[in-house]
Amino acid sequence: MRVRVSVEQIRAFRLRGHGLDRDGGERPPETAMLDAASRCGVQNSPPGAALLALGARVEDTSIAHLEHALANERSLLQTWSLRGAPYIFPTADAALFTSGVRPPSEDAARRFLPGVVPALDTLGITLTEMTDRLAAELPAVLAGRQLDIHELGTALAPRVEPRLSAAQRAFWSEEGPHAPGQSQGEAVVHFVVRLLALRGLICIAPRTEARAQFVLVREFLGAELPQGDPALARAELLRRYLRCSGPATRADFADWVGVGSRDAESWWGLCADELAPVRTEAGERWLLATDVPALTRAAPGAASGPVSGALSDGAEGVRLLPPSDPYLRQPDREVIVPRERHAEVWRTVGAPGVALRDGIAVASWRARLRGRRLDVTFAPWGALSRQARDQLADAAERMARLRGAARARVECAAG
Repeated sequence: MRVRVSVEQIRAFRLRGHGLDRDGGERPPETAMLDAASRCGVQNSPPGAALLALGARVEDTSIAHLEHALANERSLLQTWSLRGAPYIFPTADAALFTSGVRPPSEDAARRFLPGVVPALDTLGITLTEMTDRLAAELPAVLAGRQLDIHELGTALAPRVEPRLSAAQRAFWSEEGPHAPGQSQGEAVVHFVVRLLALRGLICIAPRTEARAQFVLVREFLGAELPQGDPALARAELLRRYLRCSGPATRADFADWVGVGSRDAESWWGLCADELAPVRTEAGERWLLATDVPALTRAAPGAASGPVSGALSDGAEGVRLLPPSDPYLRQPDREVIVPRERHAEVWRTVGAPGVALRDGIAVASWRARLRGRRLDVTFAPWGALSRQARDQLADAAERMARLRGAARARVECAAG
């Protein structure tokens, strides 16, 4: 008989999986920050989003802690990972978020980078072959240097051209559809660099310029990035996803990685004997069998805010999640945000952040830095008590300090 679980139980389980039911306790901020980043990685787009996501989980962290981990200790690494987006994760977990994400076949890679497919089809070159060609040229271009994506494209594209036919060279050098003045070849490089990152060849250096700078991993870390067995990395990546965002389906996981639904079996099949089905309001979903007891024990407390079922322990207080926070990138969106607010929260461009109070989403928020002041505007999703408004203001002050501002100015717009 399959276990049946409620929306409230799933929400409680995911809050704990994402580390949003605690703030690091007595551990040093550096240790708590590594733990938070290890769960399912932390997306860092737009730049600075990872700092806010970590700040929502580790109350005493700061930009200095993050910069020290990235630039000095190098215990954290930033590179392109899931869905081709920039992610921050522990260096010790690099294999999971590089080779564990890397599409295992040519077809899967084409679905991971659909934007490059028309150009490669015109050239008559596979994505695997193009990645191999660029990997071979990468050391000559990047050794001892830091280049942004535009400089990398300008440097790498001409090195591929001599090995192309006359017809291929004509297409390679013509202006592409993605940016004025950008050649088809440079555009191809821009896409394929994501696969070079997943091969563990390049990473993003700690930000010193307006644009992200790429470096060779072996120079940045002083050693090659250990890759290990890709199958082991894929299996562990799936486990971490399910611990954070389960119960889920193959399609949910594929969407998180950035591959097609049919590709998910390359991960899912590795852990098939570890999974158990559960019944949810959205239908049958899957979870690690060892986590089913924790899911069924994840009981909500008293109602609080516009969504019933607030958690009474572990998730007290307000946490401000940035738009790309890992907690917001999960299946069954109605579990964490009321359905009528989905269009407001999950916008393609200009999405707001979300405020959690006692584990329940109660408002969206936007912030703008004006000199030494951070202006934060909340749009509540229902009536908020004076205490709740005071908690939102306190959270805004913490976020202001995290972003290097002296204070916050808070406004509550109409919900």
